[in-house]
Amino acid sequence: MANTLIVGAGWLGMPLAQALVKQGHQVTITRRSQARLDECSLASVNTALLDLDTADSVQQLAELIKQHHIERVVGAFPPGFRKGNGQEYAQQWCQLVEAAKQTDIQKLLMVSSTTVYPNRAVEMIEADATLELAQNDTNFSENARIMLQAEQHVIDSGINYVIVRCSGLIGSDRHPSRFAMRLKQVSSNAPANMLHQDDAVAATAFALNNIDNDVVNATTPTTVSKAEFYQAAISKNNLDISLPPITDTPDKRILADKLIKLGYQFQFKSTLDAL
Repeated sequence: MANTLIVGAGWLGMPLAQALVKQGHQVTITRRSQARLDECSLASVNTALLDLDTADSVQQLAELIKQHHIERVVGAFPPGFRKGNGQEYAQQWCQLVEAAKQTDIQKLLMVSSTTVYPNRAVEMIEADATLELAQNDTNFSENARIMLQAEQHVIDSGINYVIVRCSGLIGSDRHPSRFAMRLKQVSSNAPANMLHQDDAVAATAFALNNIDNDVVNATTPTTVSKAEFYQAAISKNNLDISLPPITDTPDKRILADKLIKLGYQFQFKSTLDAL
């Protein structure tokens, strides 16, 4: 069993900590505020304050790794694009990688996102998004380039790594029916690339324990159109709301074939089941 540090124990990182503890691992988690740390109710988990935006974050993180004899580091913090903080994301990963290189870390896992893929209405596998491809292709968004730059820091670290690209995250406290009310339009010809929290946690734990030096997509294998998915979500919650205007605009479909071939078994095979 390995001592594992989870940087950013939030919506995904906290249940991941619980899952790893159940597997017998020693786990340390970090959050950016004491108030958020105090919410952790797992007595067997070590906790520490860490803000990757501070000037001495590399030193703090390196000392934390040494103090708890950490062997594996998981970065599960979001890029903050919705809050306008995405530009710092690649730098935060640069800081994390630098601290890992100063210590005896055996493995580095990055929880990434399928945001990295270009805006093309085709099936997407892992090789379709790299920093090199994004530099000369206008179909990649600026957010995609930022995330791919962060991924590249991990890939170039010289440390055994795994990058898990999660599609749209849903769960009991993040039900997609809530998203439907904020959509301006929804397509009947665009796949709903979604991932339930249970599979996000289990797939990340699987990758941490079983995959080396690779990038994998984590997305529910079978899906429907966004229009059908969000209508099903509304009906599931018996909400008295209507879908926004429906279009037939196509979009990309993310494939999880590689993760499945490597041995992961999804708990939810279909996005409709995940509701």
